[in-house]
Amino acid sequence: MRLTASRKWIGRKWRPRLATVVVAILMLVMALPLVGLFFFRLYENQLIRQTEAELIAQGAVISAFYAQEVREAGVPLEKLGTPLPQTGAGASRSNPGGPYRPIEPQLDLASDSVLPTRPDGTAATADPVFAAIGARLSGILDATQKTTLAGFRLLDPRGVVIAGRSEVGQSLAEVQEVREALGGGYASVLRLRIPEQPAPPLYSVSRGTRVRVFVAMPVVVDDHVAGVVYVSRTPNNIVKHLYGERGKVTLAAIAILGGTLLIGLVFLRTVSRPIYALIDRTQRIAAGERDAIRPLDHHGTYEMAELSAAFLDMAEKLQARSDSIQTFATHVSHELKSPLTAIQGAAELLRDSGSAMDDEERRRFSNNIVTDAGRLNLLVRRLLDLARAENLAPSGESASVAAALALLPVDTRLTVQAGAGGDLALRISAENAAIVLANLIDNSARHGATLVSVTATSAAGRATVEVSDDGAGISPSNRARIFEPFFTTRRSSGGTGMGLGIVLALLKAHDGTIRLVDSGRGTRFEIVLPVG
Repeated sequence: MRLTASRKWIGRKWRPRLATVVVAILMLVMALPLVGLFFFRLYENQLIRQTEAELIAQGAVISAFYAQEVREAGVPLEKLGTPLPQTGAGASRSNPGGPYRPIEPQLDLASDSVLPTRPDGTAATADPVFAAIGARLSGILDATQKTTLAGFRLLDPRGVVIAGRSEVGQSLAEVQEVREALGGGYASVLRLRIPEQPAPPLYSVSRGTRVRVFVAMPVVVDDHVAGVVYVSRTPNNIVKHLYGERGKVTLAAIAILGGTLLIGLVFLRTVSRPIYALIDRTQRIAAGERDAIRPLDHHGTYEMAELSAAFLDMAEKLQARSDSIQTFATHVSHELKSPLTAIQGAAELLRDSGSAMDDEERRRFSNNIVTDAGRLNLLVRRLLDLARAENLAPSGESASVAAALALLPVDTRLTVQAGAGGDLALRISAENAAIVLANLIDNSARHGATLVSVTATSAAGRATVEVSDDGAGISPSNRARIFEPFFTTRRSSGGTGMGLGIVLALLKAHDGTIRLVDSGRGTRFEIVLPVG
């Protein structure tokens, strides 16, 4: 009933199973490398910036050669292009009065729009002077392109290509970045590239693999635009590298999958399987199967073994306590039944016999009723004393053996002698110590003792109290049972068999022990308690 109620209470709130949590974690771990492919955008953007920086450097070198050729050709100012502004953004960018004119990469794959593919040029005629300059620089451009893989176009002040393979003689003046460069400003854009071959399927996750970087740099001579260096190149990308290493990537994926499955198998065997086995064992124990109180076949981990051992130890103790309660109840019912039966029988005889019973018989039956009622009263008091002792919380008080003996009433049946260590403080109250000694002394008196000796010694924070008598002693056959509740050899003389049980419970409550030790004559008990 209680287990069912607890299961209903647990079921009020949804909770995932352990296996579900583990599978979710393993799937997340397995997906992390794949998810990582979508986080290389920052790396791709860095590659875009790196490509732009390389094109700026290459364009600056070609621009210097171009400007030198224009100066050596003695091209008049009227044939040059737009004069550079001396104020505003253009002047600041060219910075003609300063020693350095740095140009920083400015493209951003995340925020900049990717323009369509570059439009084709239109037919035009280049100035012969600039056409000759382009012819002289074509060899340098071809040699540079073989190493850098960049595409170079040299344009005259009107935007006509004077060097650049098949596009020589075509005008690119209407191209956005070229138009800005002809106006005296640096320009760079991202455009969709025209692939020379179909892109691998893996390229679909990347944006950087479909673009080409275009850089237009004005060539400045005497503060006039003498032409434009137009450079472009496809940036490097990590996807291309991954596709090239697709065999290794596949092996890595297999290794990740295998590792995940191995982790899941290890977790299943070391955690999940023992937990479910323990749950099954719990249900079997709750159903009353005594054979279920045994170690699990597989514990998995140290913590699981400790948990299993603690649980089974608890179950074993609860089972033992249940058996003890059942045995105790059987003994109590038996002890109560005998005097109750005697009282009932005597009362029925008194009622049914009426005047036919003489005074002596009536007195005898009445005495039997009083005696058995007194035994019931004594038994109930002893049961209350035992229950109180088993549930006693130590008060932390300390008392000596002499203080405990002083609380005992004078017993005319024997002599109590306090030996060495009478002033040794014990971690138990005087009242409880007196109860312990009173029960032991009463047992000695019932077994014919005339002298009881009590001594105490201490060592390593523990005190040993010996209580010995000169009585008849305890027979070997009864020595193992003396601490069992209701066991007594003096039932006819009023013994309840609960005295030593009360003593044992009181001492346990104070972290103490008691045992019967061998002696030459009589009985000797050894009590061990913490020193107060």
